[in-house]
Amino acid sequence: MPCTTLLAGKGVTADGSTMIARNEDYGHSFNPKRFVVVKPEDQPTDYQSVTSKCKVDLPKNPLRYTALPENKAAEKRMGIWAEAGINAANVTMSATETSTTNPRILGIDPYNKAGIGEEDFVTITLPYIHSAKEGVQLLGSYLEKYGTYESNGVIFSDKDDIWYMETIGGHHWAAKRVPDDSYVVAPNWFAITDFDFTADDTMADDDLEEMIKEFHLNVDGGNKYNFRHIFGSHNDSDYSYNIPRQWYIQKLFNPRDVEQPDNPDLPWAKKPEHKLTVEDFKYALSSRYQHTPYDPYSEMGTDGQRHAFRPIGFQRNQEIHILQIRNDVSADRAAICWLAYGPNAFNGIAPFYTNVLDTPSTYRDTTEDYDITKMYWLIHTITTIADDHPKRYNNIIEDMKQNVIAAGRHVVLSTDEKTAGLTGEGLQKALEAANELTAQQAYRLGMKCLGEMVKTGSLQIRLNY
Repeated sequence: MPCTTLLAGKGVTADGSTMIARNEDYGHSFNPKRFVVVKPEDQPTDYQSVTSKCKVDLPKNPLRYTALPENKAAEKRMGIWAEAGINAANVTMSATETSTTNPRILGIDPYNKAGIGEEDFVTITLPYIHSAKEGVQLLGSYLEKYGTYESNGVIFSDKDDIWYMETIGGHHWAAKRVPDDSYVVAPNWFAITDFDFTADDTMADDDLEEMIKEFHLNVDGGNKYNFRHIFGSHNDSDYSYNIPRQWYIQKLFNPRDVEQPDNPDLPWAKKPEHKLTVEDFKYALSSRYQHTPYDPYSEMGTDGQRHAFRPIGFQRNQEIHILQIRNDVSADRAAICWLAYGPNAFNGIAPFYTNVLDTPSTYRDTTEDYDITKMYWLIHTITTIADDHPKRYNNIIEDMKQNVIAAGRHVVLSTDEKTAGLTGEGLQKALEAANELTAQQAYRLGMKCLGEMVKTGSLQIRLNY
């Protein structure tokens, strides 16, 4: 199963913003993504899922929003799969973190093969909400009405709140607000642990607690509910595929806490030892257990150790998004989508304003056919060369990563200052121009990285005499 999710409340980020992030991973094939703006007039009115053929009654008056859908050819075959975005009300959504479950809940509430799923969630929810809490409530109503055919985690945020929501069986759901002073890591298994049905920071469908009691699902007994124990999996594969990812990111942000990579009771939320930045998020979601024996590129461990755990950053990353709502600028320029395509160990992440009507072509017009003028394929080219000799190219790639994010930060800081007196269409055009500059710089730095790799590697090819 794909994807890794990372969230941080506004009290633990360096600039006081809310940040939600997710790696969109895929199977062992390419899945070129696009970064687009969906205007209200382009939003579907009669929506039907391609996967399940489920027809959804949508609300009226959609907002403009950004999205990360399939390339156009795949969209016709598979559906939209919008994945993540920020709407005109500065509400973000990322969907989904595919998660594990267990036969006890599926025996009670089986999946509905004719329901909704990841393909649909962003498209049918994000354009119609004005707060993170509204997002949970709207998607919850869909789940109760239409059901779902899979187990997923979904994230909503606004300038103050982050909510993590998990589907339960075919028609149930629960959500918990991320504390302002904490971060959350969710790695493909049921994430929420302690849950209080009476608390202000939780939401659930109306009969979830009754179902737990009626069917004796609370394996811990008593009146406390650990949803990971109740609804989550307890499979051998969790110990190599899921738990180590949560362990490693918590190790990065809480290095003084000594935990083991096979501990199934790692906490859902933790208070980090330092304020978190976009750079921290990118490093964590690109990581492969660096500085441990489990790093596939390291010589520290045995061959068994190097292949023991599923890395966070690996070949199947298709894109990473960090959705940031800033609280130190005006609302009309506060929303930023940090974006990178391809395997995260080899890409640089760039910031894009979302109060715009269009996006840069090198991120927008990705096709299934190889095209090195598009950022998705450029990063896959770099990855293909680098993987055979990671140490040879490490410094070149690290320079590119640093320069891309630095260049993007400079554009955002300059644009915030230069556009201070602009509003409306004038502001949107200025933000679009800033995004275009950011994209051009990211692409130029990617091509520079590739060129340096070719020059370095060409002098060391084996076909020599």
